[in-house]
Amino acid sequence: MKIKGSLALIAAAAMLSACVSSPQPRSMPVVQQQPQGVEGNWQDPNGLVSTFMGGKFETRTADGTNTQMASGTYSQQPDGLYQLSLYSNVNKTTSLVNCRLGSSGQLLCTSQNGKQFALTRKI
Repeated sequence: MKIKGSLALIAAAAMLSACVSSPQPRSMPVVQQQPQGVEGNWQDPNGLVSTFMGGKFETRTADGTNTQMASGTYSQQPDGLYQLSLYSNVNKTTSLVNCRLGSSGQLLCTSQNGKQFALTRKI
């Protein structure tokens, strides 16, 4: 009888252990990566927003109309300078702009006619 009692206890323990669920794995928090280089969104003092992604960029108004003001391509030069080939929808002209990343989240740019301007990274 002791064997039957022991087997019954073992069977009951096995059935109970099958009912216990393992804890759900905890999801890891999502780590926000900082954009690399000029990739991402930048804003000028006039409220225009430029989006740089995969070698192309667009500049649009942030006034609700989302009007495209300029577009073009960009590439990073060996010296760390970013060269933009820009088409202005306003002036219907193409120009070159050279930009360098500043230390305070700014993109410091000089157009081919010498005009300087700065864009601030939007996060």
